[in-house]
Amino acid sequence: MAEEPRIGVFVCHCGKNIGGVVDVVKVAEYAKTLPNVVYASHSLYTCSDAGQAEIKKVIKEYRLNRVVVASCSPKMHEPTFRACVSEAGLNPYLFEMANIREHCSWVHMNDPEGATLKSMDLVKMAVAKARLLEPLEPIIVPVERTVLVIGGGLAGMRAALDVADSGYKVMLVEKSPRLGGKTILLGKTFPKVDCTACLVDEMVSRVLTHPRIRVLTLSEVAGVDGYVGNFIVRVRRSSPKVSEKCVGCGRCVEKCPVETDEDFSHGLSKRKAIYLVENALSNTGCEQGFEKILHIPGLVGSPRTAVVDGKNCIGCGKCVEACPVNAIDLKAPGVEEVFKAGAIIIATGFDLFNPLRKPEYGYGRLRNVLTSMEFERMLTPDGPTRGKLVRPSDMNPVGKIAFVQCVGCRDEQTNIYCSRICCMITLKQALLVKKNNPKIDITVFYIDVRAGGKEYETIFRMAREAGIRFIRGRPSSVEEVDGMLTVSAEDTLSGEKVEEPFDIVVLAVGMQPTEGSDRIGEILRVPRDQYGFFMEAHIKLKPVETVVNGIFLAGSCAGPTDIPMTIARGHAAASKTLMLFSKDFIELEPITSYVDPMKCKGCLACTKMCPYQALKPVELEGRKVIQVTQSMCAGCGTCTAGCPFNALNQHHFTDEQIFAQIDAALEENPKDKIISFNCNWCSYAGADMAGVSRFEYPSSVRIIRVMCSGRVSEKMIIRAFEKGAGMVLVAPCHPADCHYISGNEWARRRVESLKKRLGKMGVNPERLWFVYVSAAEGNVYQNTIIKMHDVLQKLKRGEIGWGVEEAKAVA
Repeated sequence: MAEEPRIGVFVCHCGKNIGGVVDVVKVAEYAKTLPNVVYASHSLYTCSDAGQAEIKKVIKEYRLNRVVVASCSPKMHEPTFRACVSEAGLNPYLFEMANIREHCSWVHMNDPEGATLKSMDLVKMAVAKARLLEPLEPIIVPVERTVLVIGGGLAGMRAALDVADSGYKVMLVEKSPRLGGKTILLGKTFPKVDCTACLVDEMVSRVLTHPRIRVLTLSEVAGVDGYVGNFIVRVRRSSPKVSEKCVGCGRCVEKCPVETDEDFSHGLSKRKAIYLVENALSNTGCEQGFEKILHIPGLVGSPRTAVVDGKNCIGCGKCVEACPVNAIDLKAPGVEEVFKAGAIIIATGFDLFNPLRKPEYGYGRLRNVLTSMEFERMLTPDGPTRGKLVRPSDMNPVGKIAFVQCVGCRDEQTNIYCSRICCMITLKQALLVKKNNPKIDITVFYIDVRAGGKEYETIFRMAREAGIRFIRGRPSSVEEVDGMLTVSAEDTLSGEKVEEPFDIVVLAVGMQPTEGSDRIGEILRVPRDQYGFFMEAHIKLKPVETVVNGIFLAGSCAGPTDIPMTIARGHAAASKTLMLFSKDFIELEPITSYVDPMKCKGCLACTKMCPYQALKPVELEGRKVIQVTQSMCAGCGTCTAGCPFNALNQHHFTDEQIFAQIDAALEENPKDKIISFNCNWCSYAGADMAGVSRFEYPSSVRIIRVMCSGRVSEKMIIRAFEKGAGMVLVAPCHPADCHYISGNEWARRRVESLKKRLGKMGVNPERLWFVYVSAAEGNVYQNTIIKMHDVLQKLKRGEIGWGVEEAKAVA
């Protein structure tokens, strides 16, 4: 038989923060009258050492098995008091808080009577929930100390090296035949305009030779199951068709009859369908004036390794015949590997915007229009023209160059975001041209020059001093006239139209998500933003974490980054991984959903609501029921609210506990009150922000905290109206901001559906509100409550009908 609840209530003055408005003594005395409360008191600062010592003492003296503290926000001191009651031998989940500071005294400073009555209600609600609390234990998960890094660019390599140098295994999966990402195509990097080789070569070499890093090139992640600490990863390795016997002699390349354009060469250089991968860069940073190729261990550990381009290979077999060591097998099958990983780092990098989507610039139609990456390759000594600036159409020297900024960025027709690096790449390239060819005329067409990084403004100043011309205006067209490219634009500073001929036009193309990001997102259950980049768990507080525990983001897969930020994000992702690996086991919050198999009908409606794949059907006594994988459940409760058979519930936020809070709040004068369901991460914090900011609003609202607005079921809203609530508010986080990916969207659907049916229940639908509130929008929450209170007063005065029929009559 369950132990009878023995509840202790501790009310805090918080100096004058609470005590200066709320009659704390009256609240404490009121608490003594509540069912199952065997002790109630008040203290000046309950969170102080003395205050916590008193709680521990009272727990033992009065044999308390539940504790309620009425003080500040649980966002601040819930962990403090949970630790306190734990030290006294009480399960930490047998503790509840009543927020009478941020949600009461600070927002009702000019209404002490209303604040006191509201505080009494909040304590009653906390006691009602505490009465039903159950002890919970953290979910213990063993950790596999291997990390999967997806992507072998700068961020992926940096993260891999950090983890490996700390003593842990790394599986680095790269879909291309070599490491380095797009950085290896660059000759120089800003802001120092130093050589890329000095930046990348040593990192690539270390990764390829590190004893704790295994590199899988020409490979892709095919599937991931499991959860934090215990991911099961399937990697599909495309057959390289060239074995470890390859000595890089190049005879296969000589015999191959197929030629194709080399990447980013703008058709100025060719390669064969079988080619040598060197993981090498021009050593252009030595400033010696000569070209040097530095070979680094490649695909299978040899200085140069042949790679077959499967898209262009015709399978003639001439390369097989030419190979002196029998290293080539064009029929070699791909293989699939399966391994365990405790953490996953996504470092898939970026792709460049395809300017064919901007036909007004003539790319693909006009031979002398290049992208910034193609121009970069032209500038490098190992590029298609060996560093010589020529017009691709006739190979004649270049005299005038136009750079067009923000191609595929800051554009309502393509991507509205800024790619961060385009301006600086143009300035770097223009300075390099001026350094070697001072007489070349350079014009930059820009919207705004964004030089926000360290020393970036210095490059902008150097460019202006070098005589580079800047015209503020986005060109409307590029056309070929008499062998030259005429750029038409409007100088928005002078208001003058510009039509000027140039030898070549360089399009500063922006960054966009890599091809295949959608597939990776689906496999890993990591959401992407409206542009296709992977979403952080919180853009400010958790910039390299995702909503999936144990999966982290590095580099530009989460949005455009320059090299310093890319490296920093690689370090950060590795740091989060190492924190995970610091223990043999990790503890997960036990606030998860659970199922009553006797009620479950196996309809699978809940599985559509769970973005974490924590709900799976299993066979039980010949029928299909849902099983919750506790370690995969994020604890939003969306599935619980959406179960049509009431078969699901949520630990620590059970239906019964929330109903008890609703009933307690509405026990007296229910029509005078607004029930507000606030999600823990955004709108509850938004209400806290209103308190911190001293944004005052009427004391008629009673806030019920849920982990996610998706936890709010129709039956909770109906319960509030059945108990006489004047109005009900569901306050989720904004679209795309949900900490549980889609909980707010499910909440929106439920509220909209219920509003259509409230009339049949005798409730005016205008009494149910749905308002997005972020953690920073204390003013939005304030204004919402003020407006709802005004509607409530009209209801009470009869100006608006409580029910549909009354509303029609009033109208």
